[in-house]
Amino acid sequence: MNKFKKIFTTDSYIVPLVAIVLGFLVGAIVMLMGGYDPITAYSALFTRVFGNLYNFGEAVREMTPLMLTGLAVAFAFRSGMFNIGADGQVMIGMTAATVVGIKFAALPGFILVPLAVIIAGLCGGLWAGIAGYLKAKRGINEVITTIMLNWVALYLSNYIVRAFLLLPGQNRSEDIPASLSMTFLNSLFDNARLHWGTAIAFAAAVFFYVYLWKTKQGYEMRAVGYNPHAAEYAGMNVGRNVVKAMFISGVFAGLAGAGEVLGVFHYQSVFAASPGYGFDGIAVALLGLTHPLGVVLAAILYGTLTYGSAGMSFAADVPPELIRIVIGSIIFFIAAQGIVRWVLKPFYFKRKKEKVL
Repeated sequence: MNKFKKIFTTDSYIVPLVAIVLGFLVGAIVMLMGGYDPITAYSALFTRVFGNLYNFGEAVREMTPLMLTGLAVAFAFRSGMFNIGADGQVMIGMTAATVVGIKFAALPGFILVPLAVIIAGLCGGLWAGIAGYLKAKRGINEVITTIMLNWVALYLSNYIVRAFLLLPGQNRSEDIPASLSMTFLNSLFDNARLHWGTAIAFAAAVFFYVYLWKTKQGYEMRAVGYNPHAAEYAGMNVGRNVVKAMFISGVFAGLAGAGEVLGVFHYQSVFAASPGYGFDGIAVALLGLTHPLGVVLAAILYGTLTYGSAGMSFAADVPPELIRIVIGSIIFFIAAQGIVRWVLKPFYFKRKKEKVL
C-alpha cells in the first residue's frame, strides 16, 4: 500500500497531470481565438466517448494499439534506444497475422488465433531486431535504420497482400477467418469492435514492468540504457542487450498489428501510406514518461481525445485537428517541465518545502 501511495505522490506524476490541464487550457485559448466555444467543444468530446456503450467500446478499441506501440517505444527508450520504427513493425505484424490467418485457415480456431498472434509478435520483433543488430555490430544509428525500415515494411506488406492475398476486384486481402473479437462483449457494447488485443496490451504492460525492474536481464538493459560504457566495464554484453531490447520492443508493436487485423478489420488493406500507429506511440510514450503505467494512462487519454474529436466536429463544429493542438501542448509541457514547475511553485513545491522544514 505504501509503494502504491508513493507512486501517486511523487513529482513525476504531478507534473504530467498539470501538463494535461495546461494543454486543455491552450486548446481552449485557441478555440476562443477561432470563435469557438471551448466548453461546448470539450463537453461534446467527452459525450462522444462516454455518451453510450458503443462509443465507449470503440474508444477502448482506439486505445489498444496506442498502448502497445507506446510500450514498444518506451521499452526501447528505457534501454537507451529510440525506436522510430514501431509503425513498420506494426505493419509487419499485421502482414504476418494476415498470412497465417488466411493460409492456415484449415486449423481450428483455438490453434490458429494464438499461432497468428505469436507469429505476428515474433515477426515484429525480428524486424526491429534488424535495427538493433546494425546498431550493435556496425554502430549505425537506430533512428536512421528504423525510419528506413518503416518504408521497406510498407512496400513489402503491400507487395505480399497484392501478390498472394488479394481479394479479386478489391484493394485488400481476403477475409481472415481467425478472430480476436470478444463476441460476448461485442453484443453487450452494441457491437463495438472490442477484442482480446486489449487484454494482451495490459499483459504487455505488466511484462514490461516485471521484466525491466524485477529481473537480472532487465537490470542489465536499464544499465546499458543509462551508460553503455559503464555497463560494458561492469562485464555486461552491450551489443546483445541492444538487440534484445529492440526485439522485445518490436514484439509489442507486432502484437498491435495482430490486434488490428484479427480483432478490428479482419482483413488487411493495401496502404497508400503508413497507418501512423507507431508515430502516435512515440507521443504516448513521451506522455507516459516511458513508464508502463504512465504509457497505459497516456494511451487512455490519447485514445479518448482522438476518438472524441469527432464529437467536437459534429456537435460543436470545431475542426477535429484542434485536438492535435491539445495533445501537442500536453507533450510540450511535459517536455518543458521547468514551465510546469514554475506554475506549481507557489502552490505545491513551497508547501512541500515547509513540510520538510
